[in-house]
Amino acid sequence: MFDFNSFKQKSPQQRFLFILGLVMFTFYIIFGGMLIIWSDMPVPLERQYRVMLGCLLIVYAAIRFIRLIKQEDN
Repeated sequence: MFDFNSFKQKSPQQRFLFILGLVMFTFYIIFGGMLIIWSDMPVPLERQYRVMLGCLLIVYAAIRFIRLIKQEDN
């Protein structure tokens, strides 16, 4: 899945974009989890909508991660 040799052979721009993709994946996972878990969040949404939005963000993060890994293999 992840090979350090192919990571070393990338150009600096490709490495930066890969790391930026990982940072954004982590951001979406954390923000989606915060929406689901944090009950007193200062967002004026009902609980069910916050859970749906949190799940949507986590699914979106998974899709981004899969695309990032598939791009890594090419």
